[in-house]
Amino acid sequence: MYRIAINLKDARYYQIATLGLLFVFQLIFSDFGSDLKVLSVTLFGAILGQYCAQKYFSLPVLDLKSPLITSLSLTLLLKTNFIWIYFLAALLAMASKFLIRIGNKHIFNPANIAIVALLLIAPYYVWISPGQWGSAVWFGFGLMCFAGLVLGHATRIDTALFFLTSYVGLLLGRALWLGDPLDIAMHQMQSGALLIFTFFMITDPKTTPDHRFGRFLFTFAVALIGFSLQFSFQIREGLFYALAIVCIIRPIIDWLLVHERFEWVTHKQKP
Repeated sequence: MYRIAINLKDARYYQIATLGLLFVFQLIFSDFGSDLKVLSVTLFGAILGQYCAQKYFSLPVLDLKSPLITSLSLTLLLKTNFIWIYFLAALLAMASKFLIRIGNKHIFNPANIAIVALLLIAPYYVWISPGQWGSAVWFGFGLMCFAGLVLGHATRIDTALFFLTSYVGLLLGRALWLGDPLDIAMHQMQSGALLIFTFFMITDPKTTPDHRFGRFLFTFAVALIGFSLQFSFQIREGLFYALAIVCIIRPIIDWLLVHERFEWVTHKQKP
């Protein structure tokens, strides 16, 4: 028999609220966003995956926060014409959290690795739509304010700032090197997908280094590899691939830079 624990000090409730507001925003104002049917299918797959994994590992507290965050992230970022792919993505995401682990810590951000896996397996059937919400400055600023509140609770605001500083610096440097107007770099920054990636994916406390300098190295590597994949190899989803690549070496960073491990403010359980 499972019980559901609620602790409002847990930063994931604020993540769920913010991602939920973004979903409502795109549902109302965007003609290209996912609908409630997509969210329902994705959420069902995520909860099913979480339930089966927790049952297999005999974990008594049913965690609904992770499936909610993962399904909202997948719904907002992943695009496909086949609704069953959302269900598959959710299952892959939750399975990765329980099965791909080192030192009682999962390696990949669940939504990120599911997106990358499907991009590799079915590149003609799935894609990322970075500009689906438009590039209005006010929306980007509003999203960053919401995300700042979330990350203030998650103690990972430094991770977002490290990454944004690195990535924006690379974009501006490229524009100056090529002699392009800075408006081009500014337009590239004003992406809904980039902001969600920055504030809700790369900042996942369970898949980033515990040491602050380690997080700087981690985010700089993601920014540099993602930038290279985007502009040298013309891979639009370069940042998502970069995060998955750098996550593989994250345990080495934790081993070299030992620090107290992050734990959510919630009931003790694993994973």
